[in-house]
Amino acid sequence: MEQRISLVTLGVEDLPRARAFYEAMGWTVGQQPDDEIVFFQAGAMVFGLWTKLGGHGAAGVELAHNVRSANEVDLLLSQAERAGGKVVRPGHHAVWGGYTGAFADPDGYVWEVAHNPDWAIQEDGSVRLP
Repeated sequence: MEQRISLVTLGVEDLPRARAFYEAMGWTVGQQPDDEIVFFQAGAMVFGLWTKLGGHGAAGVELAHNVRSANEVDLLLSQAERAGGKVVRPGHHAVWGGYTGAFADPDGYVWEVAHNPDWAIQEDGSVRLP
């Protein structure tokens, strides 16, 4: 696992309200693919707001580590399990076109591991929205 965080996502109760707050704070939306999630470019990483309604979004904070291929998702999930973590979402093809899974560290913090073919990962590990 490369030592970096690609994405920090907050689970929110009201996505339009949360988006409006961050826009009023000066943040510029980079992407809103649907009515459940919005992404902001935040320097070398991405900051997301994901609605908790319907059980899709995280209940609190979820970290993400994006990888360069779908195969790397399963490899990293296996590595996390061998290191003492727990796979909480096995690798699977996502409706948004990528491949994703998640593990929890020994204290229960959840990391999504994802390959998003539309997001470029730079050589230094930074992530850029299209």
